[in-house]
Amino acid sequence: METLDRVTNTAHDAYDKVAQVTSQAVDTLGDKGQQLRNTEERLVKDCRGYISKNPIASVGIAAAVGFLFGRLLNQR
Repeated sequence: METLDRVTNTAHDAYDKVAQVTSQAVDTLGDKGQQLRNTEERLVKDCRGYISKNPIASVGIAAAVGFLFGRLLNQR
C-alpha cells in the first residue's frame, strides 16, 4: 500500500505542476495576444492616416503591389 500511495502522490504532484505550467502559458499567450491586437490597431490607424493624407500615393502603391502580385502568380 505504501508504494501505491507514493505513486499516487507523485502522479498528483506531476498533475499539479502541469496544471500550473499550463495556466502560466495561457496567461502569457493571453498577454501576447493582447499586445498583437494593440499593435494591429495601431498599424491600421497609422495606415488610415497615411491614406487620408496621401491618397494618390496610396493608390499608386496599391497598384504597384497588385501588379507585382499578379506577375508573381502568373509565373507559375
